[in-house]
Amino acid sequence: MKKLLLDTHIFIWWLTEDPALGDAVKQCIMDISNQVYVSAATTWEISIKQALGKITAPEDMDKIVDMERFLKLPISLYHGQIAGRLPMIHKDPFDRMLIAQARAEGLILVTRDIHIKKYPVQVFPD
Repeated sequence: MKKLLLDTHIFIWWLTEDPALGDAVKQCIMDISNQVYVSAATTWEISIKQALGKITAPEDMDKIVDMERFLKLPISLYHGQIAGRLPMIHKDPFDRMLIAQARAEGLILVTRDIHIKKYPVQVFPD
């Protein structure tokens, strides 16, 4: 069993069935023995991008996460503390939060972001 945390672009690609997701990632997410998490940071980032007109996405992320049978990962004070102490390799606050959450919770961060891979965090695909 793997415990996965989806990066925002991976979550969007999953919802839109984007071929950029790749077969290995798709199979890993679909594997019912794995636990798949979506962070509150992801829904926050999506909502901001929707409000700015940068993306279109379903309005009720909470319901979508439930329908997909993903687990919800809230942001804790501890997550914020870890994110704030990360080296400034990556300046995106949402990605920094996801890195912090993955590290704190022992999750594998599913991402294609090359900057995230510079941190000491387990990623898939690597």
